[in-house]
Amino acid sequence: MTVRNERTEAGSASPRTADQPTEGTPPPAPREHGGGLARRSPVLLAVTGSACISASAMFVKLSGVNAGTAAFLRCALALLALLPFALLERRRLGPRAPRLALLDLAAGALLGVDFVFWAQSIHDVGSSIATVLLNIQVAVFPLLALAFGRVRPGARFWWTLPVMLFGVALASGAIGDPEPGSSPVSGVLYGAAAGVAFAGYLFLTRQGGTRRGGSPQGGGQASHTVHPVCVSTLGAGLTSGVLGSLWTGVDPAPGWGPLGWLAVMALFGQVLALILIGPALARLAPTTSSALLLLQPVLALFLGVLFLGERPTVTQFAGCALVVLAVWRASRRAH
Repeated sequence: MTVRNERTEAGSASPRTADQPTEGTPPPAPREHGGGLARRSPVLLAVTGSACISASAMFVKLSGVNAGTAAFLRCALALLALLPFALLERRRLGPRAPRLALLDLAAGALLGVDFVFWAQSIHDVGSSIATVLLNIQVAVFPLLALAFGRVRPGARFWWTLPVMLFGVALASGAIGDPEPGSSPVSGVLYGAAAGVAFAGYLFLTRQGGTRRGGSPQGGGQASHTVHPVCVSTLGAGLTSGVLGSLWTGVDPAPGWGPLGWLAVMALFGQVLALILIGPALARLAPTTSSALLLLQPVLALFLGVLFLGERPTVTQFAGCALVVLAVWRASRRAH
């Protein structure tokens, strides 16, 4: 999500539409009908959400279930927690506009694909490296913004892109020395597929959070926070259930131990994380969002080494550092 807006490296601005912010400037704050997260700092929301997501890979590995089961059950368990709050929000704010609900459902379908491939990547290369691989979203998000949002990446993005991709190859072990017992080639392929799908989810989520018409009266921008996550989780559950059944199989009753780890992941890495990140993305500039979400691979690497005994090789650590530096560099504003 390291999207550079219209300003060039020289600092001159190209023509833009009225709803496009300048470089580094977040979209105008929405006029919320309710309270809650609308009054919270979007930076704080994004940081907290990133911290929750960073632990998700660890819980997937601890559950020990296959990719399809992990992806489907995390959605099913999350829906149990989300549905009551979504119904309360609907009573308070009214129904979400149908076109936005369809956008939420489409975003959820991509999220389900992300969940399945990411879970398989965790099994292949470990939780910490899989989270680093998910940063392939950084290469995809600006292209989606360019194609559909007329937001042009700056020159810095284009020359840091090959550096970041080289870092991904090093981090996965596809180049250099992989961690013993890992499958670097399949891991990087599944991780890249997950990153592409996640970028699509984030892009559609941002679109749904910044368009008007969130209430029947259309008086202001979309103020729902739980309802979009609930609909997206439903879409993710349907997609992951179908994809998982066709690929790895889905075990609806893997035992209380695996269910417990997946329940913790669903509550923190999905319910809480997505509720926090959704409103934050709608109020932050893409460059700021990218820099804050960069906390995910850093924290995941730390958790994997500390709690799971993962031992990435020296070249994998170097690749992780290269990815982090490339994303940070591409996220910086032009002077």
